[in-house]
Amino acid sequence: MITLFHCINARSFRPLWMLEELGVPYDLRMLPFPPRAKARSFLAENPLGAVPFMRDGSMKMTESAAMCEYLAARYRKPGSRLDFDASDPAFGDYLNFLHFGEATLTFLQTLLQRYGRFEPADRRNPQVVSDYERWFVARLKLLDAQLSYRRFLCGRFSAADVSVGDALFLAEHLGLQTQFPAAASDYLHQLKDRAAFARSLGAQASAADIQGVPLTPAPEVDLA
Repeated sequence: MITLFHCINARSFRPLWMLEELGVPYDLRMLPFPPRAKARSFLAENPLGAVPFMRDGSMKMTESAAMCEYLAARYRKPGSRLDFDASDPAFGDYLNFLHFGEATLTFLQTLLQRYGRFEPADRRNPQVVSDYERWFVARLKLLDAQLSYRRFLCGRFSAADVSVGDALFLAEHLGLQTQFPAAASDYLHQLKDRAAFARSLGAQASAADIQGVPLTPAPEVDLA
């Protein structure tokens, strides 16, 4: 049984969505945000004190894009694959967008959240928020170009769409959706219509309720 440690709508939503797409059984452990401060016992599981953290037998992982790649390869479904072989012409696009979602898009948004929401008022920095918001929106030009002639980033739905889709979902939560190029906006709506996406939202809400975990973080948290 796979065990996934998760905070509401955090990076760990990527592997949660993947598990639902693949139909793989899992145990979802909800944590308050930030777990390193609000759930100190979690440090025994993951010394980083952060999500995502996933166990599959003796295997342990901490990177959301790597989890997507692992799950797609390890739990392939006949006739409905979420990855690509190295011999496939789409393999380069697959790897590029799988990591673009985290390394480029989500990284920028962590700065927006930290310096716009999570730091105490006297440590917030509107200039950082403004600069990285513009940087994030500019990076969506690559999606606009890629999606101008296809429904999904690599021709068919894959783990790359989960990675990038999750970054756009977070951006929507941060109120950036009005600045999306039209193709990126349509793409996110299409992804949110997927049954597995809806199941993932329901799974985290249900698990949080059962496990007594707040659905939203405190307005000021210690991110050290």
